[in-house]
Amino acid sequence: MIKKIVLVSGMSGAGKSNATSVLEDMGYHCIDNFPIQLLSSFVSVIESTNDQRYNKVALSTSAADFSECFHVISASNLDLRVLFLDATNDVLLHRYKSTRRMHPLLVNNLCNTLEEAISIERQMFLNYREYATEVVDTTFLKPYDLKNKIESYFAIANVPSFSISFISFGYKTGVPLDSDCMFDVRFLPNPFWEVELRPFSGDDKCVYDYVMEKDETIKYVNKLVEFLDYSFTQYIKEGKNHITISIGCTGGQHRSVSIVNYLFDNYQKDFRCHKQHRDKKEVYND
Repeated sequence: MIKKIVLVSGMSGAGKSNATSVLEDMGYHCIDNFPIQLLSSFVSVIESTNDQRYNKVALSTSAADFSECFHVISASNLDLRVLFLDATNDVLLHRYKSTRRMHPLLVNNLCNTLEEAISIERQMFLNYREYATEVVDTTFLKPYDLKNKIESYFAIANVPSFSISFISFGYKTGVPLDSDCMFDVRFLPNPFWEVELRPFSGDDKCVYDYVMEKDETIKYVNKLVEFLDYSFTQYIKEGKNHITISIGCTGGQHRSVSIVNYLFDNYQKDFRCHKQHRDKKEVYND
């Protein structure tokens, strides 16, 4: 497997921090302003390590360090791609005045005014844009549009960045505090009252089939999936990266576990999905 590294650079104020956050949500191990003196050693570590965290790395760097970063990584066996972010001088000036942050060149006393800092930095990058794999002008881009562009350019094996956590739980032990949407399935037929099913959970076929084959469950799941399909589409449009769906029954052993398993299987082909059966026990005692 060829390990990937994205070098994120460009004009200060053009959106490097936002771009790095998007890449992090996509599964990249992100590092901001890594010490240039240690870069050769770090590249050697990435090339030799079996740690999967470093299979996909994004390094954010400034104009001062860009040239050396590019040439050190180019000499390695890593798959290097360069994301260059830009915006017009007027927009960069407005963004700095709006956020009240200081330009890096001002912080380092390399210039005297913000306008001078922007001009000098643009000159520093004059010969580097040609190294870029992708150039993104963020002058008129909203954060959601920037996110879409980066995802289309640097997607990993076409795996979308939107992810879903499905949690089953029992109301008698309290609701999950990190829920975005919570659904109560205590109205569904309860396997607990079937003595032979009581020791099992929704992870077991006998319980799963009992729950999922009921007419009430079939109707409910069809409506729930229709609702979630629409909700996920709208969340993605709004730029949300992760959502937690919690399904609750009385004890968190049978019905909620079965429904979560169904939803996980249904959505994992389209999204990055996780599941947790918070209150499931190997042997159920009520």
